[in-house]
Amino acid sequence: MIPFFGNRRTLRSDIVFAFALAVAAYIAWQARDVLVLLYVSALLAVVLAPAVRATERVRVGRWQPLKGSKAIFFLLLALAGAIAAYLALALPPVLRDLQDLSNSIPTRAPELLARIKRLPFANHLNMNQLSSEMQSFASHAAATVLLSFKSWAAKLVDIAMGVILTVYFILEGDQAYAWFLSFFPPESRARLDGVLQRAETRMGGWLLGQGSLMLILGLCSTIVYAAIHLRYAYALGVLTGLLNVVPVLGSAISIALALLVAAFDSWGKVLGVAIFYVVYIQVENSYLTPRIMQSRVHLPGIAVIVSLLLGFSLAGVIGAMVSVPTAVLVTLLLEEYLVQKDILEQKEVSESDQ
Repeated sequence: MIPFFGNRRTLRSDIVFAFALAVAAYIAWQARDVLVLLYVSALLAVVLAPAVRATERVRVGRWQPLKGSKAIFFLLLALAGAIAAYLALALPPVLRDLQDLSNSIPTRAPELLARIKRLPFANHLNMNQLSSEMQSFASHAAATVLLSFKSWAAKLVDIAMGVILTVYFILEGDQAYAWFLSFFPPESRARLDGVLQRAETRMGGWLLGQGSLMLILGLCSTIVYAAIHLRYAYALGVLTGLLNVVPVLGSAISIALALLVAAFDSWGKVLGVAIFYVVYIQVENSYLTPRIMQSRVHLPGIAVIVSLLLGFSLAGVIGAMVSVPTAVLVTLLLEEYLVQKDILEQKEVSESDQ
């Protein structure tokens, strides 16, 4: 009878555990947006922690003016100042040209329709219908902007909450980290701590590598834009470098913007921008990324691509931004707990003997 009651208790505990796990999974799915925001904020805090520590080491004689929260406030203030300066320099010429374009639309619309009529396939188009559709599109543009304001406001709120959470994770990260480790048994706590410390080092390397790629692309694009006399050359060059923080998608957006601006001037400038990006992408993929990124994060190219696809499909642009640091963390955890190191070491030894 004793084994029978023991099996009953085991079965009951298994049922309770499965039920609790199902409830936890359901709650996590319902709160997935909040959990993603928490994870992204914590990951950004880990990635940005080296920059905060470097700011804290700034000295004026023997005085360290930027300690603790002052360093974070200084970095946020510097970032806000840089964004304000960029907008103050970049927006006025763009807004001025947009205003001139809107004022000239009534006079240029007939000219545009006349050019369309001269195209070889224009006889298959209903010009009256095309003109009415253009007017309908213009009338509905303002309504579309107003309807999308709610979603943009929600995104801005999420960004603000992410910034606040990142600041709190940086300030109270040690306490949160110790609380997280306390859930694990003492015998495995040191091992997990070592893995996470190595992951933090590699994530800091990813930040330096990503910053280097952004700087190189920003400088190269600014030089090329200025050389071909592209409109808003300096503003587009800075924006191109900044958008490179979003892998793949950021480059696609910057290419589209540069081509669109070049199309307003001449097809020669469009060709110049296209040639520059074709050459740069080849150089970045074959030389810059392997030398800068892979040497810092120790990830193969296929792992980076797969992590980007998964991150973008799960959390959009934010997921793509944190996909590579997440891949670093997952890779180190797999190497520590799942990969059989003795087999890998034997393979390395056999290859060296050969």
